[in-house]
Formats: sequence, C-alpha cells, structure tokens
Amino acid sequence: MLGSIYVGLSGLRAYSSGLKQVSENVANLNSLGFKSSTVSFTNLQAERDTGGIGFDGAKGGNSGGVDLAGTTLNFKPGELQQTDGDLDLAIDGTGFLTLMKGDEVRYARTGRFEVDASGHVTLSGTEWRLATLDAAGRPAAVSIDASRTDAPVATTTITFADNLSSTATTHSVSDLAVYDAAGVKHVWQLTLTREQGATEWAVKVVDDKGATIGEPQKLAMAAGAPVAASAKLTVADAANNLSVVLDFSGGVTSFSSGSVSTLRAAKVDGHATGTIVTLAVDKSGVLAIGYSNSEKKDVGAVALATFRDEAALRQESGGFFALERPSEVAYLASADPRVGTVLSRRLEGSNVDLSREFGDLILIQRGYQASSQIVSVSNDMIQQLFGIRGQG
Repeated sequence: MLGSIYVGLSGLRAYSSGLKQVSENVANLNSLGFKSSTVSFTNLQAERDTGGIGFDGAKGGNSGGVDLAGTTLNFKPGELQQTDGDLDLAIDGTGFLTLMKGDEVRYARTGRFEVDASGHVTLSGTEWRLATLDAAGRPAAVSIDASRTDAPVATTTITFADNLSSTATTHSVSDLAVYDAAGVKHVWQLTLTREQGATEWAVKVVDDKGATIGEPQKLAMAAGAPVAASAKLTVADAANNLSVVLDFSGGVTSFSSGSVSTLRAAKVDGHATGTIVTLAVDKSGVLAIGYSNSEKKDVGAVALATFRDEAALRQESGGFFALERPSEVAYLASADPRVGTVLSRRLEGSNVDLSREFGDLILIQRGYQASSQIVSVSNDMIQQLFGIRGQG
C-alpha cells in the first residue's frame, strides 16, 4: 500500500510538470515566433529492490507509476502577419534567421530589426546582429555604416531613342538633367534644326541659364537612320568639367511624320549624391539600400540556417533558439528549397494550437485527479490497517 502511494505521487508530479508545459504554451499564444511543445507521458516500471516504499525515477529505482516523457518542440510555422516595418522579417519556409553577438550565435524565426549607432542591423532592443552571407558563404554581422551615402557619378552619356521626322525642320528635347563630378545638377536643352531638304541636323545644347554648351554639332541621316560617323557626338562643358556623349546610334530613326518628332532621351547616366531612404529585404532575400538619388545597393543575402537535426535546438527567451547539442548547420540564401524565403514587412506568430492545448489540459487535470485519488485511497487503507491493532 505504501508503494501505491508513491505510484500516485509519481502521477501528481508528472501531471504537475505537464500542466506547467501546457501553461507555457497557452501563455505564449501571442508571442512572436514561439514554438509550442508537445507534452507526453511514459510509464515507470516497478522494481523489486525499492522495497515498495521509494520513488526515485532519476536513479532508476522506483515502485512504478508515470513520468513526463520530455517535451518536443513543434517547428510547424506560425501565421505570417503583415506589418509596416521594412525590417520586420519572417521566413516563409523552414529556415532560421542567423543572429550574432561577438562569438555567440543564436537563431530566430522572426523579428523586428533596426539600425544601431554603429550601422549594424540589430534585433530591436538587443545587441544581436543580423547576419548576411559573405563572399565565402559564411554568416557575418551586417553593417551599413560605410554605405550611408551614395557618392555622385558624373554624367558621361545621354542615349536617345524614337523618331526624328525627316520632314520636320526643328525639334527640341528639354529637361535633360546631367550631373557633374560633385553631384551638382545641370539642366540642358537639346535643339536640332535643319534646312528644308537637307540631310544634316545642327545639334545645339544650352543650359538652364541660356548659355551654349560646347560647339554646335552635325547629325547626318541616311536611309532613315543616323550615319554611323555622326551617331555619337561629344559635348564638352569646360566650366563644370563635363564631357557628355550624345548617343543616337541605337533606336533612333528618321522617317517622315510631318512636323511631329518623338525623339527623346531614353537614358541619362550619372546621378547626384544619395542618402538612405529605404533599407529592406527584396524579393530575392537580399538586404538592399534605396537612396534618394534612385540608386540601389545590395548589402548581402540574409543568412538562413537549416539543421540536420532540429531536435538539437533549445528554445530560449525572446524568441531565440540555440544549439543544445552538436548538429550539422548549413547557411543558405533565401529561396533555396531547404530554407524557404525571407520576407520583409512580415512577422511570424506563435504556432500554439489553442484547441489542442485545452484538450491536453483536460486530460492532465483528469490524470492529476485520478492520481490524487490513488494517494487518498491508499492512505485510507493504511489508516484501516492501523485500526486493526488492538481489535479481536
């Protein structure tokens, strides 16, 4: 009977531990990236050498009963929630974001990130830095400190396209924005004129102050297209140290269209100084900076980790995961089928299934109740046995 008490006590202990785990799951219903644990129980086989009066499952000696079989993390993805933060990241797939702090490494399924004073992209409220893949494919903490400004590039070529009417005598292309080496913007206007019946056009460039840029050039046409020798004209602006090629060699025609020409600047290279406007992960999973001058710079592909044995991961506070025992880890770029795709403006919710947790809660309650009855009945029987003394 004393052994029965210890069997009942094993149930009280096991179901108390199970209740704690279910409580942990339910309490984290709204925790970002939280992974629920599966609760299960296992039997303890009675051993004769305990004498029927002990319970010590840790040492292997017991009088039977039940014990918590351990908990297993459920890595099923949670629901992805839309946000407004460019650095709110989540993964559509099975991989993990890689976070670094010195020599320490942690993993996370989702998180809100920000740029700290040193230019590192860190998990909000922590010192953990987001890692991208370096040239060797290894994870490295990413910093945008050296990329806060995009240096200006001087304009060297203006590429033209469409039709310059062979029956027109004049045409202008306005608002040509060009930049010098210091990033200063200059606005040019291109004017083309010719005599009726002539095949050569006089090309003149003036700036926004009305000053002529360089010497007038000649653009010759033949068979509905620019003559190769004059298809690229160089205009020099000595005052601003600019030398720009006017390129008519690709996509420019010269067919009759009355007095209407559609000739336009298809592309003007060069740009002004740029400052950071956006920092986000693009569709290919690359962390990219968008500048005020419409330029873009790739910082690096976000490093996504995948594990040969996910059971080696231990869940920690704050949505972190750490390797509890050695396991092979591979670091891959987004869109690899082994890790999935990293998404910007998304956060992953908890994967707790509330209906299942409530079902487990009822079963644990019944188990605890039944175990307490075992203890109670065993105690009553012992009391009755003590009452036999002196009778008869």
